[in-house]
Amino acid sequence: MSAEFLPTLDILEPDQQNRLTVLLRLLLLIPQFVVVWVLSVVAFFVAVIGWFGALVLGRLPDFAATYLAGYLGYDTRVSAYAMLTLDRYPPFGFDTPQYPARIGLKPGPLNRAAVFFRLILAVPAMIIQGVLVTGWWSVSFISWLVVLVLGRMPRPLFEATAAIVRYRMRFQAYLLMLSSAYPKGLFGDDESVLLGTAVPGAATTGAPGTVGGAGAASATRPLVLSGAGRGLLVAFILLGLLASTTSSLTSAFTSDDDDTARATGPLAPGPGPARR
Repeated sequence: MSAEFLPTLDILEPDQQNRLTVLLRLLLLIPQFVVVWVLSVVAFFVAVIGWFGALVLGRLPDFAATYLAGYLGYDTRVSAYAMLTLDRYPPFGFDTPQYPARIGLKPGPLNRAAVFFRLILAVPAMIIQGVLVTGWWSVSFISWLVVLVLGRMPRPLFEATAAIVRYRMRFQAYLLMLSSAYPKGLFGDDESVLLGTAVPGAATTGAPGTVGGAGAASATRPLVLSGAGRGLLVAFILLGLLASTTSSLTSAFTSDDDDTARATGPLAPGPGPARR
């Protein structure tokens, strides 16, 4: 029995970045965020229809696989650009063979029981990716400042960021039923990882382990993290846990204060009844 295919991510080696586009990165991405939101609304309804189809057919219907794969590729390119792993602005389209970031997917047969309980099964991976993304963005100003000053993303920071982008992509691929493989490989791959091909609309042409039509070498397939890269990834995890815990405690205390205020409101000092 062959091993399950894990969705792949190819990004070029970190290179010089235009400091002006780094400075204005989030502002430049406003149109992309709007497009991703619109695409995500459509993806929700396609995924719901695809879920019913997968229960009946044992796989995603072709139309659902094609759209969801295109959406996931688009979302991943925007995330990679927003998180400073590359400097080229993501194009407005699903078919982007020359873009220096791509994903590889192989939608195929699905276990109907796993499809039926998809949301429940995805909860652990959802928590992990939430912690990762929260941790990265909680110190994103520092990362942004480093890239702005140096004009490039340091290799350890690139490795940790690429690992987060890839895990998030694998989680979404599993949730959207584009992959039967549960998200894994957060801390990188072995050099001997087998490489796969991609489906139309989700990846560009080129040999495995390359990016774009020019066939430039991928820095993330296989993804091998250095000691510094692993250390940064652990730091992002800890920061994400801390930020999530702090947010939960703050919400709990705020809720308790509101409840207390409502309970003691009638007892608050105020003008008493007039005395004769």
